[in-house]
Amino acid sequence: MGYHKVVFSEDSMFLVTGGAGFIGSNLCEVLLKKGYRVRCLDNLSTGREENIRELSEYENFTFVKGDICNLDTCKKLCEDVDYVLHQAAWGSVPRSIEMPLYYEEVNIRGTLNMMQAAREAGVKRFVYASSSSVYGDSTELPKVEGREGNLLSPYAFTKRADEEYGKLYSALYGLETVGLRYFNVFGRRQDPSSAYAAVIPKFIRLLLKGKTPEIHGDGLQSRDFTYIENVIEANLKACASKEKIAGEVFNVAFGGQETILSMYQDICNELGIFVEPKFVEARKGDIKHSNANIDKAKRLLSYNPEYGFKEGLHLTIDWYKEHLI
Repeated sequence: MGYHKVVFSEDSMFLVTGGAGFIGSNLCEVLLKKGYRVRCLDNLSTGREENIRELSEYENFTFVKGDICNLDTCKKLCEDVDYVLHQAAWGSVPRSIEMPLYYEEVNIRGTLNMMQAAREAGVKRFVYASSSSVYGDSTELPKVEGREGNLLSPYAFTKRADEEYGKLYSALYGLETVGLRYFNVFGRRQDPSSAYAAVIPKFIRLLLKGKTPEIHGDGLQSRDFTYIENVIEANLKACASKEKIAGEVFNVAFGGQETILSMYQDICNELGIFVEPKFVEARKGDIKHSNANIDKAKRLLSYNPEYGFKEGLHLTIDWYKEHLI
């Protein structure tokens, strides 16, 4: 795996915000297995205690139920921390269109609270989750950092705002921030039950339960589906990179392109279950095509994603078979 050779000081302390969520809990697990100290912050609004239950067996693990919207909590949790992996946020483009004020409060003010707390605590590097949604209505493929379009949702706006604050905190205050633009991450522990769940776990769950999945639009929209192991690699290498990357943002993806229809067919093939999907109205704020250029991350982070879509899908389905049935 691409992150196994990434090494930090033995006594390194990592703070993972949103650590009980999908990506956060996977980051916590890998860091603990590598022997580092991990502090997990989550208010459990979308994260789940079951994601970190087994991690409590590690003596180097501390879970704090708290909110990034509380500046005092952020300051307390950043004490003695070397690296912050900031994953806490509310996701979902459609939900952000319904709840723009809440997204402003959590995704922008909450992130600003964390940056300020990290700055005051002297954190070595602040790595935060951005999103491919910042490319907006740009039709250029593949997507390249620095060539973004008009934003299409409040969620995308919050992520763009986080990136701008990241640049400012690096330039004005010397906090080394690194933004990672995730492209459709999937894998173990991703919640399939929410009305706003990501498409892959939702399809798997419905098919295993004998129900008919819905595809928004014509299904010909494409995505750069990115397996969780690749995202873990990017986070650790963003912390460890010796390059001058403060204030920079990077695409984090595999660099592939799958249509929703072809992805659905692949899931059916893996499961041996074939159900004709129901086509419904396209969702507001969704982009038509997404595919990442990852040259910048390869060059400056030594990012080298090992897991392609089909291999990741196979591993993901194996996990859901064990945990959903």
